[in-house]
Amino acid sequence: MTELETLQAWIDEAKKIVFFGGAGVSTESGVPDFRSQDGLYRQTWKYPPETILSHTFFRQNTQEFFDFYRAKMLPLEAQPNPAHKKLAELEAAGKLTAVITQNIDGLHQAAGSKNVLELHGSVHRNYCTRCGKFYDARYMKKAAGIPRCECGGIIKPDVVLYEESLDGATLEHSVEALEEADLLIVGGTSLAVYPAAGLIQYFGGRHIVLINRDPTPYDRRADLILRDPIGQVLEKIEVR
Repeated sequence: MTELETLQAWIDEAKKIVFFGGAGVSTESGVPDFRSQDGLYRQTWKYPPETILSHTFFRQNTQEFFDFYRAKMLPLEAQPNPAHKKLAELEAAGKLTAVITQNIDGLHQAAGSKNVLELHGSVHRNYCTRCGKFYDARYMKKAAGIPRCECGGIIKPDVVLYEESLDGATLEHSVEALEEADLLIVGGTSLAVYPAAGLIQYFGGRHIVLINRDPTPYDRRADLILRDPIGQVLEKIEVR
C-alpha cells in the first residue's frame, strides 16, 4: 500500500479525526510562513520578527509593531486552499471533530470549518484596550499609524504575542479533542513552538500522521510521514 492509500484507509476507518496544523497549511494560499527558507524569520528588518511580535515591543514600540503587522500579518486577500477545503469537508461528513491551528489567518473558517481551535488567536478579532469595542481586520489594515478606537484607546489584535499566555479555554478544548480522537493528522508545522507543540502528547488514539515538508522533533512518534505539500496530499483524499 502506498503512503496515500494508507492515509485514505485510516481516514475511512476513523470516527474522530483531529487535525493539528501550522503555518505550512496556509503557504499554498500565498500566506508566508515563519521558519522556511523564505519565511518571515529569514527576512531582514530593523528588529527580528520574534522581537517585533512580543508583548514588550508592542508596548514600547507600538508604531513599529503596527508597521510590521500591517505589512506582513494581514494577507486579507488570501483564499482557502485544498487543505482547508478538505478538512471542512471531513468535518461536514462527521469524520473530523476539531481543527487545532497555530494560524491566525481565519482560512479554516473561510473554507467552512466550524470547530476551529485557534491557539494563537485571530487577526479577524481586534479589541480596544480601553473600552473593549470590536474592530475587524479590514479596519486594522486601513488604519494609519497606531489604530485607535473612537474612545481614544489603542486597538490590539486578538493574537497571542511572545511573552503572552495561550487562552486557557482553547487549550482545554484542544486537550479534550485530542484525548477523544482515534486519528491525529499533523500538517504544516515544525512542531517547534511551545506550548502548542506539546499538545500532541495528549493524543491517545491509534495513528499519528505527519504531513510536513521538513523533519520535525515528533517524526519518531509518527506512524506515517508524507513530505509533499499538505494541499496536494489532502485534495487526493476521498470523503466517504
